[in-house]
Formats: sequence, C-alpha cells, structure tokens
Amino acid sequence: MILRWLGYAVVFLASAIFFEFVAWFMHKYVMHGFGWFLHEDHHRPRHRLQKNDVYALVFAFISFLLIYNGLKQGIYLMAASGFGVALYGAGYVLFHDIMFHRRIKRLRYRPKNSYMKRIINAHRTHHSTATREGAVSFSFLYAPKKYAVDRDTRTGDYT
Repeated sequence: MILRWLGYAVVFLASAIFFEFVAWFMHKYVMHGFGWFLHEDHHRPRHRLQKNDVYALVFAFISFLLIYNGLKQGIYLMAASGFGVALYGAGYVLFHDIMFHRRIKRLRYRPKNSYMKRIINAHRTHHSTATREGAVSFSFLYAPKKYAVDRDTRTGDYT
C-alpha cells in the first residue's frame, strides 16, 4: 500500500515537472506559431481577459479529464497525473498571471531570492518583443542561469 501511494506521489510530481516541458513546447511552437492569433494579445497592453486565456482553459480541461477519468475508472495513476498538471497550472497562475503580469492589481510582489529574480528577468526578456518572431525564453517556471540578475554594487539595486 505504501509503495502504491509512493507511485502516485512520483507520478504526481513527475507530471508537474514534465508539464514545464510541454508548456515550453506549446509556447514556442504553437503560441508563437500557428496559434499566435490567440497569444498575440498577451504581448500587448493588458486587459482583464485575453484571447490567450483560452490556452489555460485547454490545459485545465486536460487536467480535469485526467483526474475525472482516472478516478471514475479507478486508474489512479492517471488521476495523479491530472493532479500534477493541476499543480503546474496553479504554479503558472500564481507566478505568471498574478506575480509577473499583476492580473490582481492589489498584490505587489518584489522578488528577494535569485531564482525568482532570474525567472522574472527571463519572462521580461520574453515580453520585450510584441511579435511572434525573435522571442526567447519560452519557459514559465524555469529560467536558465543566463537570465540571472546581477546586483549593482554602486546602488545596491538589481539590474
């Protein structure tokens, strides 16, 4: 029984981690490819609702189907995978929509650790272009070290 629950936990976490790769692929090749017509408003001045939000609904629906069918059919590894996708989605909404894009205006987030500064810098770099060509950094919750933010020794500010 313990091994079964350990298996569910591994699938849950592996699904959440794997979905960063799925999201990167979708962002680079679909959202900045043939699906640009839904994503382009995300690279323009912000509105409360965007056509880009359709992508979040699609991923939420995939998560729901995995959870629902996994629980209904007794395929608990499928359900665990769906919950992992939901965990990734929660992280995406928290970081991307709330912390970076400030879709909840009253919440102000100022990163203190180097990882959060790096991921915000990577996403800021991604949004430095308003077209689908020339964009870089397609991840949502991971940023390579090349996006590290250095501290300005003269002012103490992070650049």
